[in-house]
Amino acid sequence: MVCSFFCLSGRKVVRSLGLAPRIVIFMKSTEKTSQVVKPQAKEAVTAHVEIKKARSRAALSVALNLLLSIGKGVAGVLGGSSALIGDAIHSATDVIGSAAAYTGLWLAGKKHPSFPYGLYKAETLATLITSIAVILAGYEVGRRALLGPNILPDVAITLPVALISLVITFSFGFYQLHTGKKLHSKALQADARDYLADGLSTLVVVFSLIGAYYGVRLDRWAAGAVSIFIFWSGGNLLLRALRDLMDEAIDRDTERKIISLVETHPRVEHVERCLSRMAGGRFIVDLDVILRSCSLELAHRIGHNLENNILRTFSQVVMTSVKIHSHEPDKLRRLTPVKKPEGQIEAHMARAPWFLLETINRADGKISDREYIPNPHWQAETKKGFLVGKWLLGFKPDQVVVVERKEGTAAALLSEAGVELILSSDLAVEVEELIADSS
Repeated sequence: MVCSFFCLSGRKVVRSLGLAPRIVIFMKSTEKTSQVVKPQAKEAVTAHVEIKKARSRAALSVALNLLLSIGKGVAGVLGGSSALIGDAIHSATDVIGSAAAYTGLWLAGKKHPSFPYGLYKAETLATLITSIAVILAGYEVGRRALLGPNILPDVAITLPVALISLVITFSFGFYQLHTGKKLHSKALQADARDYLADGLSTLVVVFSLIGAYYGVRLDRWAAGAVSIFIFWSGGNLLLRALRDLMDEAIDRDTERKIISLVETHPRVEHVERCLSRMAGGRFIVDLDVILRSCSLELAHRIGHNLENNILRTFSQVVMTSVKIHSHEPDKLRRLTPVKKPEGQIEAHMARAPWFLLETINRADGKISDREYIPNPHWQAETKKGFLVGKWLLGFKPDQVVVVERKEGTAAALLSEAGVELILSSDLAVEVEELIADSS
């Protein structure tokens, strides 16, 4: 009976009457909407490790900035260089900024019931404090450049200190920037850019001290140039912090990748809405997802799996909420493993050389389209079930016909994704009932 079902005569019955009435009745239901908001256990692991590493880098930055500030300050006073004193003030504000970054990272790793979305924006506040400190430093350096004395500094004291500071500042600045990007820490990146800006100002000081060696009075001009660098750096930091505090959306490229990941699920029709915002260099994402008609239990399971997939794929996402809406499409898709086009059903799904893809109208149960598709993995030597299962999910089927229910890898993947497995014997009986009813 199963064999005749897939022969030519049986196919004519399928074309005229269809095979879906029982399935259509079973699948019909009112629209269900459920919101899946689960504790984000996955985000705690990655985010906590990154924050812990970032804290150690911030602590190192505080110590290094303190040493640079003291060294340049002492040399500037002893050598009478306004530019080097201004550079020392810049480094001193870096100590304040680095300490703020460390405090922000320490708070970001904490949890509190009054802050269900986490304390990630503590990093943003640290960046804001850093920017204000840098702008104040720029004002002080500019004031000294305009009102301070125009004298030749003692190059023997100031130049060696300035050169050593220059090498240390640039080296650590690039190291800190690389680390900040790797750990997705805006506070560390802000600290690194401040180091690089400090390095540029120190470079200007070095040139002015070289000029002083030849008797050229460039100290006040160098101090004025340093103040410009500081203002520019502080302004950029302030802008980034304000954008984060105002809940700026994540970049469009990452948002599209998240939507694309969700829409690859076989039961997902499309993503209706994606809302996102920044939180201290990390992402919080809320999605409204339309599923092909399924049970409430399955909808919850799919929503939970989608959340875990997003957290696992995008390390910067620390919290995500998927709101599920169930929708019954006008048509359903059914796959059947066959030995050859127009041939009999294949008992082993993964070994089927071909699959019959049918599109069935839910309203009348008639088949509106059918196509035979070659299986590219049926002769695979390893992981055949996994490859075939993943390949079949790409067609987003509602049903897959099987001869018997087996605990194979392909069947497990399909079931886990919410695809209904239908016994071919049940369909054959259904065809006979349809024929009897039509007569």
